[in-house]
Amino acid sequence: MSRGGGMSTKTIVTGVIGADVHAVGNKILAFALEEAGFTVVNLGVMVSQEEFIAAAVETAADAIVVSSLYGHGEIDCQGMRAKCDEAGLKDIPLLVGGNIVVGKQEFGDVETRFKAMGFTRAYPPGTTVETAIADLDALLGA
Repeated sequence: MSRGGGMSTKTIVTGVIGADVHAVGNKILAFALEEAGFTVVNLGVMVSQEEFIAAAVETAADAIVVSSLYGHGEIDCQGMRAKCDEAGLKDIPLLVGGNIVVGKQEFGDVETRFKAMGFTRAYPPGTTVETAIADLDALLGA
């Protein structure tokens, strides 16, 4: 399956995973991605893994960007890479950011756990949207 390529605009699926209803950061991220020239499919809040994956398949997305602010992102994201692989999205970059774990934890340890779960990038609280955009540009050759 071809996802993007050439001079076409790259498509990014975004949303807030799990039972999280924090919408402001997600809207800011989606706006910044659109301003940077990406086509954004923003699924909003309280999005399941299956909804992210179905939207990525349907739109031939180039990446999935998951947000979480309520601290349960680590739980909500478990198994997502395997589900992507099963859906034919084996090489799709998975990025996650926000308050993705409960409590104060050394972010290096958090990042290691997310990468072990198959995420391409994991971002700590306070990461700028410019950082994510630069990473997406590098990952996607945009």
